Amino acid sequence: MVVHPAHRGEPEVIDYRETAPALATKTMFSPNDSLYGCKVVGVPGTVRGLALAHERFGKLPWKELVMPAASLAEDGFLIEKLLASSLNGILASSRNYPELQRVYGPASGGRRWRAGDRLVQKDLAATLRAIALNGPDAFYQGPIADKIVAEMKSGGGLISADDLRGYRAQRRQPIHGTYRGYDVYAPPPASSGGVCLAEMLNILENFDLKSQGRWSPRTVHLMIEAMRRAYCDRARYLGDSAFTSIPAHLVSKEYGRKLAGEINRKRATLSADLARDVELAREGDSTTHFSIIDSDGMGVSNTYTLERSYGSRVVVKGAGFLLNDEMTDFNWRPGYTDRHGAIGTEPNQIAPGKRMLSSMTPTIVARNGKVLLVTGSPGSRTIINTVLCVLINVLEFDMDARAAVDAPRIHHAWFPDSVSFEGADSHPDLVKALRRMGHSVHGSSQGDAHSIYVDPRTGQFIGAADRRLAGSARGY
Repeated sequence: MVVHPAHRGEPEVIDYRETAPALATKTMFSPNDSLYGCKVVGVPGTVRGLALAHERFGKLPWKELVMPAASLAEDGFLIEKLLASSLNGILASSRNYPELQRVYGPASGGRRWRAGDRLVQKDLAATLRAIALNGPDAFYQGPIADKIVAEMKSGGGLISADDLRGYRAQRRQPIHGTYRGYDVYAPPPASSGGVCLAEMLNILENFDLKSQGRWSPRTVHLMIEAMRRAYCDRARYLGDSAFTSIPAHLVSKEYGRKLAGEINRKRATLSADLARDVELAREGDSTTHFSIIDSDGMGVSNTYTLERSYGSRVVVKGAGFLLNDEMTDFNWRPGYTDRHGAIGTEPNQIAPGKRMLSSMTPTIVARNGKVLLVTGSPGSRTIINTVLCVLINVLEFDMDARAAVDAPRIHHAWFPDSVSFEGADSHPDLVKALRRMGHSVHGSSQGDAHSIYVDPRTGQFIGAADRRLAGSARGY
């Protein structure tokens, strides 16, 4: 969570990324291990993180904020078409998870969920009421924690009572970059988002993109090349800063100029040529992002995740909530990096208590100390590039919030060495030009970047909900 407190202090980050259990080891996974089940669960951080954010910035009592969620779980809520389809899909593919089937199965038994049905979660309501009444400690010790530990023991997981009791969310300084006079705040490691975003903006600042046009082959080529280099550095250097030293030069203007000077403006770089020191032999896309601004101008950009859809698929028996599968975000195979996107470099290998690397990039742009843009997205490794596209659309090409969110997005992650482009059908000439430059381009759909723009002339808040998945912009 990135918070810009308007006139009440400096921006800060609340880091509530999960951690590896104390019994975790670098080689605990084999290539054929399941991405689901108790073994892949990291020590949960969300409850501590939101409580720390409330302690730092909240105005209303904790109980008053949490009880509405308990009521929604107790009384249920009407589901829309996308959620009905999602629930039907997970129920069909998770027959071996009986508690998930019980908690998320339709109340009427065998039939499928339909839009307009009501999802009721009684066990979750009891868990939320306990947290509302007794604070975050109710989750990390006592009956709820006991249920988590019992689930771990029955399913071969590693989380202990000591792991839960010892978890702490952290206050951190954001990565603070600038672009054309705008201040850009994003999270530091173990999120890779802030470093990569700053590095890409520092590269692109060296080029006159506006004169070329948003959809010119040169503009898109330069954006792809910036992405390629930042994601290469992501694999080479980034991990939990408590366990690995992150080079300070990655976010410097000088390094951005150096990388910009190495880009061939007419030809794509081969990704393999960027990291000859990395011997070449997935992260889920089901993250949640929300952007908020209050009447005083305080902005909050928050991204959090269970990792894949429905996390580990393990629902804690009697407690009603899903556990994450965040251990899959570590580099499972030490030393093994391939051209398909598997990364095995040392900075993100497993260690007890370590936070796994993420791509989450909740971002706030400010000018003269005032929030201008609050954005972020789900989407696995595409997240950073989704945010980059939104920022470039607004800060470089003066798009309004609606146009900036709707515009086609591009993504390159170093490996695989290919470009995903949402506008492949609508910009055929651009695709042909990129291919002539040596880029491999294919179509895609990318992200869900719910954003808020503050008109600097009028102070009006303009919410732009992304139409790619689901969500809405609302004011209260």
